[in-house]
Amino acid sequence: MRKLTYYVAASLDGCIAGPDGSYDFLPFEGEVREAILAEYPETMPVHVRGPLGLTATSPRHFDTVIMGRGTYEPALSAGITSPYAHLEQYVVSRTLHATDPAVEIIADDPAALVRELKQQDGLGIWLAGGGKLAAALRTEIDELIIKRNPVVVGSGIPLFDGPFAPTGFLPVARRDFDSGVSIVTYTRK
Repeated sequence: MRKLTYYVAASLDGCIAGPDGSYDFLPFEGEVREAILAEYPETMPVHVRGPLGLTATSPRHFDTVIMGRGTYEPALSAGITSPYAHLEQYVVSRTLHATDPAVEIIADDPAALVRELKQQDGLGIWLAGGGKLAAALRTEIDELIIKRNPVVVGSGIPLFDGPFAPTGFLPVARRDFDSGVSIVTYTRK
């Protein structure tokens, strides 16, 4: 059975973006960049794949991405309607209308979608964000991969933006970098 992995960068205080949706305080450079490109090449959007040398790479972990409107919006603002054309793409939004035939808009019950996708053949399902969608899918998340950056931002979009509902995960892998970034993998308890 396929699993849902919430793979995301975050600050030390648990923010995946600033209050305005910015994420430039989460750098993508040096040894961390090289490690991510080697291990998770499919998580790079189409407009940067060529410049990063990823033109012919096959997905290693994920063949499907699900994201909230806030995660999809920066691509739309740049005129990119299919940011992960190399993956099956779903955007959860009650207000967004179809923008590209390669992107399926889901208005209701993202958990039902994830349960359906888990039953299909294929690689893993990548939950790309955001915090509200992660909170809505908390019971469906099988794995967390958090790229923890050594910065405190004070406020912003949290990893999980929803009601209080303690959910246990166990750390199963950790990779630390000289830059202070840690990539920690957790599985559901």
